[in-house]
Amino acid sequence: MNYSQTLEYMYAQLPMFTRIGAAAYKADLSVTISLNELLFNPQASFPSVHIAGTNGKGSVANMMASVLQEAGYKTALFTSPHLKDFRERIRVNGRMIPEEKVVEFVEKYRSDFETLKPSFFEMTFAMACWYFRQEKVDIAVMETGMGGRLDSTNTVHSILSIITNIGWDHMQYLGDTLPKIATEKGGIIRENTPVIIGEHQETDSVFLNIAALKHSPIIFATDNLTYEQLTTHSRSGILRASILRHGEKFLSEIEMPLAGNYQKKNLLTAVAGITALQQSDWLISHDNIYDGFRNICQNTGFQGRWQIISEIPLIIADTGHNEAGLAEVIPQLLDLEYSQLRIVLGMVSDKDAGNILKLFPKDAIYYFCRPDIPRGLEVEKLSMLASSFGLLGTSYSSVKKAFDSAVAESANDDCVFVGGSNFIVAEIV
Repeated sequence: MNYSQTLEYMYAQLPMFTRIGAAAYKADLSVTISLNELLFNPQASFPSVHIAGTNGKGSVANMMASVLQEAGYKTALFTSPHLKDFRERIRVNGRMIPEEKVVEFVEKYRSDFETLKPSFFEMTFAMACWYFRQEKVDIAVMETGMGGRLDSTNTVHSILSIITNIGWDHMQYLGDTLPKIATEKGGIIRENTPVIIGEHQETDSVFLNIAALKHSPIIFATDNLTYEQLTTHSRSGILRASILRHGEKFLSEIEMPLAGNYQKKNLLTAVAGITALQQSDWLISHDNIYDGFRNICQNTGFQGRWQIISEIPLIIADTGHNEAGLAEVIPQLLDLEYSQLRIVLGMVSDKDAGNILKLFPKDAIYYFCRPDIPRGLEVEKLSMLASSFGLLGTSYSSVKKAFDSAVAESANDDCVFVGGSNFIVAEIV
């Protein structure tokens, strides 16, 4: 098989949550454990920073990987979903896994997959660990796919657990209350292993109880770290911050090309994680931290978070796709100055569309579309539901047609926002 044929096999033979939803979800680690054993447990051959959370885990993962790279460590990064290329999920020092390695892995173990029948995510996780061991990485930053307790990544050799926050997402799989969701995500807390919690929330007691049972030191990032000053240049896509630790200046004028206001919380969480690694004798200097944040996009290929596509007209893409994420993005969007706001909007069908749509402004012009995946919410349904919230616009048969129309109709001082789903953003970045 060539690379294209290999991907076709993976998508066709193995269920993929991001494409089809519930049918791909497995509340069980038995297949992952069998895959690990088949591969002689590559996931145990390197130390991992393990990151879970409803929002921000991808940002924190990329921030930490970039800093570790700047510190000279050969750093693996496992994230999901991808935007353009499957290989974005598996990187070493920012470089995607080669196409030939994807082909080699699938061809070598294809007969075993026919027997074990792993999900797409289980197979991808196994491929990542297999490749990271071959590359002899010093450390891996591993983002959970969903939840934590029963996520394939929960079999890694974790030296630090990070939970960014808890919000309403994937309730049909993780639980219908925040404490239930927190319990699933808190499943990544390991025995005698430090855990960083990004935000104080009503779920604090869940994490405190799990950490106590596991004899694991727990740190809430905002207990130790605060901002002295912060400026966000939304139009240039640059965030600048100074950070205090225990009331004393720790980092002055950090600069990062991720200007979403929500990155403030992620920045503190990442700094707390880096500090925990320093205290565990990982050699990371202040210069490494500054350079890691400044060079995150070059180092890891990170994109899709308050990404400036164009300045005239201003075009912004953001992958925020649930209520908690968009509640951070929309106010920042409304603070910008423009003549007319135009929003290219699409969603997937298993999100709580009502609670999301109520966040969007009524005075914008909407360009409704459907992401090109089976889970995509039918554009007619989205348009009808949006109109019940006073959001009016035109429906399009593809993301590209919606985006091209929004841009064509824009004056130089207008703003076009593209969002609602990772998959909408993926089709235009």
